[in-house]
Amino acid sequence: MGAVCCRPQPVDFDGDVNLFHFVLLRCVGKGAFGKVRVVQHKQGRELYALKYINKSKCVKMKAVANIVQERRLLEEIDHPFVVNMRYAFQDDENCFFVLDLMLGGDLRFHLERLGSLSEDVVRFYMAELSSALSFLHDHRIIHRDLKPDNILLDERGHAHITDFNIAVHYSDKRLLTGVAGSMAYMAPEILAKRGYTYTIDWWSLGVCAYELIFGRRPFRGKTNSDLTHSIAKDSLRFPEDAESKCSRDGLRALKGFLERDPSRRLGCKPNGEGFADIQRHPWFQSINWDTLDSKQQESPFVPDSKKANFDASHELEELLLEDNPLKARQRKVQDINNLSAEMRQMEEQFTSYDFKKMQRRSYYPSNPQLASMVTATSSTGADPSRPVTPMTIPNDLAPNDSLNGNGYSQKPSPSSEGADHDSDPHAVRMHDINNEKAY
Repeated sequence: MGAVCCRPQPVDFDGDVNLFHFVLLRCVGKGAFGKVRVVQHKQGRELYALKYINKSKCVKMKAVANIVQERRLLEEIDHPFVVNMRYAFQDDENCFFVLDLMLGGDLRFHLERLGSLSEDVVRFYMAELSSALSFLHDHRIIHRDLKPDNILLDERGHAHITDFNIAVHYSDKRLLTGVAGSMAYMAPEILAKRGYTYTIDWWSLGVCAYELIFGRRPFRGKTNSDLTHSIAKDSLRFPEDAESKCSRDGLRALKGFLERDPSRRLGCKPNGEGFADIQRHPWFQSINWDTLDSKQQESPFVPDSKKANFDASHELEELLLEDNPLKARQRKVQDINNLSAEMRQMEEQFTSYDFKKMQRRSYYPSNPQLASMVTATSSTGADPSRPVTPMTIPNDLAPNDSLNGNGYSQKPSPSSEGADHDSDPHAVRMHDINNEKAY
Protein backbone atom coordinates (compact mmCIF):
# COMPACT_ATOMS: atom_id res chain seq x y z
CA MET A 1 0.00 0.00 0.00
CA GLY A 2 1.43 3.35 -1.01
CA ALA A 3 2.39 6.07 1.41
CA VAL A 4 -0.25 8.64 2.27
CA CYS A 5 0.59 12.08 0.85
CA CYS A 6 1.01 14.81 3.43
CA ARG A 7 -1.57 17.46 2.78
CA PRO A 8 -0.97 21.03 3.89
CA GLN A 9 -3.09 22.27 6.74
CA PRO A 10 -5.84 24.68 5.66
CA VAL A 11 -5.07 28.33 6.35
CA ASP A 12 -7.32 30.04 8.90
CA PHE A 13 -7.89 33.47 7.38
CA ASP A 14 -10.43 34.33 10.08
CA GLY A 15 -7.81 34.09 12.80
CA ASP A 16 -4.91 36.42 13.53
CA VAL A 17 -2.64 37.15 10.60
CA ASN A 18 0.51 35.02 10.41
CA LEU A 19 3.11 33.85 7.91
CA PHE A 20 0.90 30.98 6.72
CA HIS A 21 -1.30 33.63 5.06
CA PHE A 22 1.43 34.50 2.55
CA VAL A 23 3.34 32.92 -0.33
CA LEU A 24 7.04 33.76 -0.03
CA LEU A 25 8.51 35.13 -3.25
CA ARG A 26 11.97 36.56 -3.93
CA CYS A 27 14.32 38.25 -1.45
CA VAL A 28 14.94 41.90 -2.37
CA GLY A 29 16.71 43.47 0.61
CA LYS A 30 18.95 42.80 3.58
CA GLY A 31 19.33 44.65 6.87
CA ALA A 32 21.42 44.48 10.00
CA PHE A 33 19.11 41.98 11.66
CA GLY A 34 16.53 41.07 9.04
CA LYS A 35 15.59 40.86 5.39
CA VAL A 36 12.93 42.02 2.96
CA ARG A 37 11.16 39.85 0.44
CA VAL A 38 8.16 40.02 -1.85
CA VAL A 39 5.12 38.07 -0.62
CA GLN A 40 1.65 37.36 -1.96
CA HIS A 41 -1.44 37.09 0.23
CA LYS A 42 -2.92 33.66 -0.40
CA GLN A 43 -6.53 34.80 -0.14
CA GLY A 44 -6.59 38.22 -1.82
CA ARG A 45 -3.52 37.58 -4.02
CA GLU A 46 -2.17 41.08 -3.35
CA LEU A 47 1.58 41.63 -3.46
CA TYR A 48 3.40 43.16 -0.49
CA ALA A 49 6.89 43.64 0.89
CA LEU A 50 7.62 41.53 3.96
CA LYS A 51 10.21 43.02 6.30
CA TYR A 52 11.25 40.50 8.93
CA ILE A 53 13.53 41.12 11.88
CA ASN A 54 15.29 38.44 13.90
CA LYS A 55 14.37 38.82 17.56
CA SER A 56 17.65 37.53 19.00
CA LYS A 57 19.74 39.86 16.85
CA CYS A 58 17.40 42.70 17.75
CA VAL A 59 17.99 42.08 21.46
CA LYS A 60 21.74 41.74 20.96
CA MET A 61 21.89 45.11 19.16
CA LYS A 62 19.66 46.75 21.80
CA ALA A 63 17.10 47.74 19.19
CA VAL A 64 13.93 46.35 20.78
CA ALA A 65 12.54 49.78 21.65
CA ASN A 66 13.12 50.97 18.08
CA ILE A 67 11.25 48.04 16.58
CA VAL A 68 8.27 48.48 18.90
CA GLN A 69 8.26 52.23 18.30
CA GLU A 70 8.33 51.73 14.52
CA ARG A 71 5.47 49.22 14.76
CA ARG A 72 3.33 51.69 16.74
CA LEU A 73 4.07 54.69 14.55
CA LEU A 74 3.25 52.77 11.38
CA GLU A 75 -0.14 51.85 12.79
CA GLU A 76 -0.99 55.56 12.90
CA ILE A 77 0.05 56.30 9.32
CA ASP A 78 -1.90 55.87 6.10
CA HIS A 79 -0.89 58.25 3.33
CA PRO A 80 -0.50 57.96 -0.47
CA PHE A 81 3.19 58.92 -0.34
CA VAL A 82 4.25 56.76 2.61
CA VAL A 83 5.13 53.06 2.53
CA ASN A 84 2.22 52.04 4.73
CA MET A 85 2.04 49.05 7.05
CA ARG A 86 -0.75 46.63 6.14
CA TYR A 87 -0.08 43.79 8.59
CA ALA A 88 2.15 43.14 11.60
CA PHE A 89 2.72 39.90 13.50
CA GLN A 90 5.45 37.76 15.04
CA ASP A 91 6.49 34.16 15.47
CA ASP A 92 9.04 32.61 17.81
CA GLU A 93 12.03 33.88 15.81
CA ASN A 94 10.99 37.04 13.96
CA CYS A 95 8.88 40.19 14.00
CA PHE A 96 7.15 40.88 10.68
CA PHE A 97 6.06 44.08 8.94
CA VAL A 98 3.94 43.63 5.80
CA LEU A 99 4.24 46.86 3.82
CA ASP A 100 3.13 48.40 0.55
CA LEU A 101 5.27 46.97 -2.25
CA MET A 102 7.35 49.48 -4.18
CA LEU A 103 8.67 48.07 -7.45
CA GLY A 104 10.46 51.18 -8.71
CA GLY A 105 13.56 51.12 -6.50
CA ASP A 106 14.87 53.81 -4.17
CA LEU A 107 16.15 57.20 -5.26
CA ARG A 108 19.70 56.30 -4.22
CA PHE A 109 19.64 53.47 -6.76
CA HIS A 110 18.47 55.80 -9.53
CA LEU A 111 20.80 58.62 -8.48
CA GLU A 112 23.83 56.31 -8.67
CA ARG A 113 22.69 54.97 -12.04
CA LEU A 114 21.82 58.32 -13.64
CA GLY A 115 24.14 60.74 -11.81
CA SER A 116 21.36 63.30 -11.30
CA LEU A 117 17.66 63.81 -12.06
CA SER A 118 15.99 66.58 -14.02
CA GLU A 119 14.49 69.56 -12.22
CA ASP A 120 10.97 68.58 -13.33
CA VAL A 121 11.35 65.12 -11.80
CA VAL A 122 12.79 66.45 -8.54
CA ARG A 123 10.09 69.13 -8.24
CA PHE A 124 7.40 66.47 -8.64
CA TYR A 125 8.97 64.28 -5.97
CA MET A 126 9.43 67.21 -3.60
CA ALA A 127 5.73 68.02 -3.94
CA GLU A 128 4.72 64.44 -3.13
CA LEU A 129 7.17 64.20 -0.23
CA SER A 130 6.05 67.57 1.11
CA SER A 131 2.50 66.25 1.24
CA ALA A 132 3.70 63.19 3.18
CA LEU A 133 5.81 65.24 5.61
CA SER A 134 2.93 67.63 6.26
CA PHE A 135 0.73 64.62 7.09
CA LEU A 136 3.35 63.17 9.46
CA HIS A 137 3.86 66.49 11.23
CA ASP A 138 0.10 66.93 11.60
CA HIS A 139 0.22 63.61 13.46
CA ARG A 140 3.17 64.86 15.55
CA ILE A 141 5.64 62.47 13.95
CA ILE A 142 9.17 63.40 12.88
CA HIS A 143 10.88 61.03 10.44
CA ARG A 144 14.47 62.09 11.28
CA ASP A 145 16.14 60.08 8.49
CA LEU A 146 14.91 61.44 5.17
CA LYS A 147 17.44 60.72 2.40
CA PRO A 148 17.38 59.21 -1.11
CA ASP A 149 17.85 55.71 0.32
CA ASN A 150 14.56 56.05 2.21
CA ILE A 151 12.49 57.33 -0.70
CA LEU A 152 10.98 54.48 -2.72
CA LEU A 153 9.23 54.65 -6.08
CA ASP A 154 6.22 52.60 -7.07
CA GLU A 155 5.94 51.09 -10.53
CA ARG A 156 4.36 54.34 -11.85
CA GLY A 157 7.14 56.52 -10.49
CA HIS A 158 5.46 58.07 -7.45
CA ALA A 159 7.64 58.74 -4.39
CA HIS A 160 7.06 57.27 -0.92
CA ILE A 161 8.80 57.73 2.44
CA THR A 162 9.94 54.56 4.15
CA ASP A 163 12.01 53.42 7.17
CA PHE A 164 10.49 54.79 10.37
CA ASN A 165 13.07 53.02 12.54
CA ILE A 166 14.18 56.24 14.28
CA ALA A 167 11.02 58.27 13.78
CA VAL A 168 9.49 59.72 16.95
CA HIS A 169 6.53 61.64 18.26
CA TYR A 170 7.28 65.21 19.19
CA SER A 171 5.73 67.65 21.60
CA ASP A 172 5.62 71.43 21.49
CA LYS A 173 6.32 71.42 25.22
CA ARG A 174 9.65 69.60 25.07
CA LEU A 175 12.29 69.70 22.37
CA LEU A 176 14.20 66.60 21.28
CA THR A 177 17.96 66.62 21.81
CA GLY A 178 19.19 63.20 20.67
CA VAL A 179 21.59 63.10 17.73
CA ALA A 180 19.85 60.76 15.30
CA GLY A 181 19.81 60.14 11.59
CA SER A 182 22.31 60.15 8.73
CA MET A 183 24.80 62.89 9.33
CA ALA A 184 25.00 64.36 5.82
CA TYR A 185 21.25 65.05 5.96
CA MET A 186 21.07 66.34 9.55
CA ALA A 187 19.82 69.85 10.21
CA PRO A 188 22.12 72.29 12.03
CA GLU A 189 19.86 72.33 15.09
CA ILE A 190 20.43 68.59 15.62
CA LEU A 191 24.20 68.95 15.58
CA ALA A 192 24.04 72.03 17.83
CA LYS A 193 22.35 69.85 20.51
CA ARG A 194 20.18 72.73 21.66
CA GLY A 195 16.90 71.00 20.89
CA TYR A 196 14.84 70.52 17.75
CA THR A 197 11.41 69.61 16.45
CA TYR A 198 9.71 68.78 13.11
CA THR A 199 11.62 71.52 11.28
CA ILE A 200 14.57 69.14 10.76
CA ASP A 201 12.64 67.08 8.19
CA TRP A 202 12.30 70.10 5.88
CA TRP A 203 16.07 70.66 5.98
CA SER A 204 16.64 67.00 5.06
CA LEU A 205 14.18 67.37 2.19
CA GLY A 206 16.21 70.32 0.93
CA VAL A 207 19.45 68.31 1.06
CA CYS A 208 17.74 65.53 -0.93
CA ALA A 209 16.45 67.97 -3.56
CA TYR A 210 19.90 69.57 -3.95
CA GLU A 211 21.61 66.19 -4.26
CA LEU A 212 19.10 64.82 -6.76
CA ILE A 213 19.40 67.86 -9.04
CA PHE A 214 23.17 68.41 -8.88
CA GLY A 215 24.43 64.91 -8.09
CA ARG A 216 26.26 66.11 -4.97
CA ARG A 217 25.33 67.28 -1.50
CA PRO A 218 25.39 70.94 -0.47
CA PHE A 219 27.61 70.37 2.57
CA ARG A 220 30.56 68.00 2.64
CA GLY A 221 33.58 67.02 4.72
CA LYS A 222 36.22 64.31 4.82
CA THR A 223 35.54 63.61 8.49
CA ASN A 224 32.49 63.83 10.74
CA SER A 225 34.00 66.92 12.34
CA ASP A 226 34.54 68.59 8.96
CA LEU A 227 31.01 67.74 7.87
CA THR A 228 29.54 69.08 11.12
CA HIS A 229 31.41 72.35 10.61
CA SER A 230 30.25 72.57 7.00
CA ILE A 231 26.58 72.06 7.91
CA ALA A 232 26.80 74.59 10.72
CA LYS A 233 28.93 77.31 9.13
CA ASP A 234 29.56 77.02 5.38
CA SER A 235 27.63 79.23 3.01
CA LEU A 236 25.20 77.48 0.66
CA ARG A 237 26.85 77.36 -2.74
CA PHE A 238 25.65 76.04 -6.06
CA PRO A 239 27.74 74.46 -8.86
CA GLU A 240 28.96 76.77 -11.62
CA ASP A 241 26.48 75.24 -14.06
CA ALA A 242 23.58 75.41 -11.58
CA GLU A 243 21.35 77.60 -13.73
CA SER A 244 21.61 75.13 -16.60
CA LYS A 245 20.15 72.42 -14.35
CA CYS A 246 17.77 74.38 -12.14
CA SER A 247 15.56 77.42 -12.60
CA ARG A 248 15.93 80.50 -10.41
CA ASP A 249 12.67 79.63 -8.66
CA GLY A 250 14.14 76.19 -7.96
CA LEU A 251 17.32 77.68 -6.53
CA ARG A 252 15.21 79.94 -4.29
CA ALA A 253 13.27 76.91 -3.06
CA LEU A 254 16.51 75.08 -2.24
CA LYS A 255 17.73 78.13 -0.34
CA GLY A 256 14.41 78.20 1.52
CA PHE A 257 14.65 74.56 2.62
CA LEU A 258 18.34 74.96 3.54
CA GLU A 259 17.80 78.03 5.72
CA ARG A 260 19.69 77.51 8.99
CA ASP A 261 17.13 79.48 11.02
CA PRO A 262 14.19 77.06 11.48
CA SER A 263 11.75 79.94 11.97
CA ARG A 264 12.56 81.17 8.44
CA ARG A 265 12.96 77.77 6.76
CA LEU A 266 10.55 76.87 3.96
CA GLY A 267 7.81 74.57 5.24
CA CYS A 268 8.36 75.35 8.91
CA LYS A 269 5.59 77.74 9.83
CA PRO A 270 3.27 76.10 12.40
CA ASN A 271 -0.39 75.08 12.08
CA GLY A 272 -0.12 73.99 8.46
CA GLU A 273 1.01 77.41 7.22
CA GLY A 274 4.41 76.02 6.27
CA PHE A 275 2.92 73.53 3.84
CA ALA A 276 0.75 76.31 2.42
CA ASP A 277 3.92 78.34 1.81
CA ILE A 278 5.32 75.43 -0.19
CA GLN A 279 2.13 75.13 -2.21
CA ARG A 280 2.25 78.84 -3.03
CA HIS A 281 5.96 78.89 -3.88
CA PRO A 282 6.63 79.80 -7.54
CA TRP A 283 8.73 76.66 -8.03
CA PHE A 284 5.63 74.50 -7.45
CA GLN A 285 3.37 76.52 -9.73
CA SER A 286 3.08 73.61 -12.18
CA ILE A 287 1.85 71.20 -9.46
CA ASN A 288 -1.89 70.58 -9.22
CA TRP A 289 -2.17 70.18 -5.47
CA ASP A 290 -5.88 69.27 -5.66
CA THR A 291 -5.15 66.03 -7.52
CA LEU A 292 -1.64 65.27 -6.23
CA ASP A 293 -2.61 62.93 -3.37
CA SER A 294 -4.92 60.89 -5.61
CA LYS A 295 -1.96 60.13 -7.91
CA GLN A 296 -3.90 61.33 -10.94
CA GLN A 297 -0.87 63.26 -12.17
CA GLU A 298 1.64 61.27 -14.18
CA SER A 299 5.15 61.16 -12.81
CA PRO A 300 7.76 62.65 -15.19
CA PHE A 301 9.97 59.64 -14.41
CA VAL A 302 8.74 56.06 -14.63
CA PRO A 303 11.17 53.26 -13.65
CA ASP A 304 11.92 50.62 -16.25
CA SER A 305 9.64 47.71 -15.37
CA LYS A 306 11.78 45.33 -17.43
CA LYS A 307 14.79 45.80 -15.15
CA ALA A 308 15.34 44.88 -11.51
CA ASN A 309 15.40 48.12 -9.55
CA PHE A 310 17.21 46.53 -6.61
CA ASP A 311 20.37 44.58 -5.82
CA ALA A 312 19.74 41.10 -7.25
CA SER A 313 22.52 39.61 -5.08
CA HIS A 314 20.10 39.38 -2.12
CA GLU A 315 18.20 36.58 -3.84
CA LEU A 316 21.44 34.68 -4.56
CA GLU A 317 22.56 35.02 -0.95
CA GLU A 318 19.21 33.66 0.23
CA LEU A 319 19.56 30.62 -2.03
CA LEU A 320 23.24 29.82 -1.39
CA LEU A 321 24.22 31.17 2.02
CA GLU A 322 21.14 31.21 4.25
CA ASP A 323 21.41 28.42 6.80
CA ASN A 324 17.97 29.09 8.30
CA PRO A 325 15.67 30.09 5.43
CA LEU A 326 12.39 31.75 6.27
CA LYS A 327 9.38 29.45 6.47
CA ALA A 328 6.03 29.51 8.22
CA ARG A 329 6.12 27.70 11.55
CA GLN A 330 3.52 27.11 14.22
CA ARG A 331 4.28 28.98 17.44
CA LYS A 332 5.49 26.98 20.42
CA VAL A 333 3.60 27.11 23.69
CA GLN A 334 5.78 28.96 26.17
CA ASP A 335 5.51 30.73 29.51
CA ILE A 336 6.10 34.42 28.86
CA ASN A 337 7.48 34.80 32.38
CA ASN A 338 10.43 32.61 31.43
CA LEU A 339 11.50 35.01 28.68
CA SER A 340 14.12 37.70 29.08
CA ALA A 341 12.84 41.24 29.70
CA GLU A 342 13.60 42.24 26.10
CA MET A 343 11.94 39.18 24.58
CA ARG A 344 8.93 39.72 26.82
CA GLN A 345 8.74 43.35 25.68
CA MET A 346 8.55 42.27 22.04
CA GLU A 347 6.03 39.56 22.85
CA GLU A 348 3.75 42.02 24.63
CA GLN A 349 4.24 45.20 22.62
CA PHE A 350 4.77 44.05 19.03
CA THR A 351 1.07 43.30 18.63
CA SER A 352 -0.69 41.96 15.55
CA TYR A 353 -2.24 44.35 13.06
CA ASP A 354 -4.54 43.68 10.10
CA PHE A 355 -5.58 46.72 8.06
CA LYS A 356 -8.65 44.90 6.71
CA LYS A 357 -10.01 44.14 10.17
CA MET A 358 -8.71 46.92 12.43
CA GLN A 359 -8.86 50.68 12.63
CA ARG A 360 -5.65 52.66 12.73
CA ARG A 361 -5.06 54.37 16.05
CA SER A 362 -2.70 56.86 17.61
CA TYR A 363 -0.50 56.04 20.57
CA TYR A 364 0.23 59.73 21.15
CA PRO A 365 0.56 61.06 23.84
CA SER A 366 0.42 57.76 25.75
CA ASN A 367 3.40 56.46 23.75
CA PRO A 368 6.50 58.43 24.77
CA GLN A 369 9.77 57.28 23.27
CA LEU A 370 10.24 53.75 24.52
CA ALA A 371 13.18 52.94 26.72
CA SER A 372 11.86 50.43 29.22
CA MET A 373 10.09 47.09 29.21
CA VAL A 374 6.59 48.40 29.93
CA THR A 375 3.44 46.91 28.45
CA ALA A 376 1.78 49.19 25.91
CA THR A 377 -1.14 51.21 27.20
CA SER A 378 -4.36 51.69 25.31
CA SER A 379 -4.79 54.72 23.13
CA THR A 380 -7.45 57.18 22.14
CA GLY A 381 -8.46 59.02 19.01
CA ALA A 382 -8.76 56.11 16.59
CA ASP A 383 -8.90 56.98 12.93
CA PRO A 384 -10.37 54.67 10.31
CA SER A 385 -7.93 53.07 7.94
CA ARG A 386 -7.91 54.26 4.36
CA PRO A 387 -6.52 51.16 2.65
CA VAL A 388 -5.14 51.38 -0.85
CA THR A 389 -5.62 48.28 -2.98
CA PRO A 390 -2.16 46.78 -3.47
CA MET A 391 -0.99 45.13 -6.66
CA THR A 392 -2.30 41.75 -7.68
CA ILE A 393 -0.65 39.09 -9.82
CA PRO A 394 -2.16 36.37 -11.98
CA ASN A 395 -2.82 32.92 -10.59
CA ASP A 396 -0.06 31.30 -12.58
CA LEU A 397 2.83 33.32 -11.13
CA ALA A 398 5.15 30.93 -9.34
CA PRO A 399 7.30 31.91 -6.33
CA ASN A 400 10.49 31.85 -8.43
CA ASP A 401 9.18 34.04 -11.25
CA SER A 402 10.97 37.33 -11.76
CA LEU A 403 9.73 40.33 -9.77
CA ASN A 404 11.23 43.75 -9.41
CA GLY A 405 11.51 45.07 -5.90
CA ASN A 406 13.84 46.87 -3.57
CA GLY A 407 15.23 47.00 -0.07
CA TYR A 408 13.19 48.59 2.71
CA SER A 409 15.87 49.98 4.99
CA GLN A 410 16.44 48.41 8.37
CA LYS A 411 19.33 49.79 10.34
CA PRO A 412 20.72 48.93 13.73
CA SER A 413 19.92 51.59 16.25
CA PRO A 414 22.39 51.69 19.11
CA SER A 415 22.35 54.67 21.42
CA SER A 416 24.01 57.85 20.25
CA GLU A 417 27.26 58.67 21.92
CA GLY A 418 26.95 61.98 23.68
CA ALA A 419 23.17 62.21 23.28
CA ASP A 420 20.88 63.28 26.08
CA HIS A 421 19.34 59.89 26.75
CA ASP A 422 16.92 61.13 29.41
CA SER A 423 15.24 63.46 26.95
CA ASP A 424 15.62 61.26 23.91
CA PRO A 425 16.30 57.58 24.70
CA HIS A 426 15.26 56.63 21.17
CA ALA A 427 18.22 58.42 19.59
CA VAL A 428 20.73 56.46 17.57
CA ARG A 429 24.35 56.90 16.68
CA MET A 430 25.06 59.02 13.61
CA HIS A 431 25.83 56.99 10.50
CA ASP A 432 29.40 57.29 9.40
CA ILE A 433 29.61 59.58 6.38
CA ASN A 434 31.61 56.97 4.49
CA ASN A 435 28.94 54.30 5.00
CA GLU A 436 25.65 56.08 4.61
CA LYS A 437 23.80 53.47 2.61
CA ALA A 438 23.15 51.16 5.55
CA TYR A 439 20.35 48.67 5.00
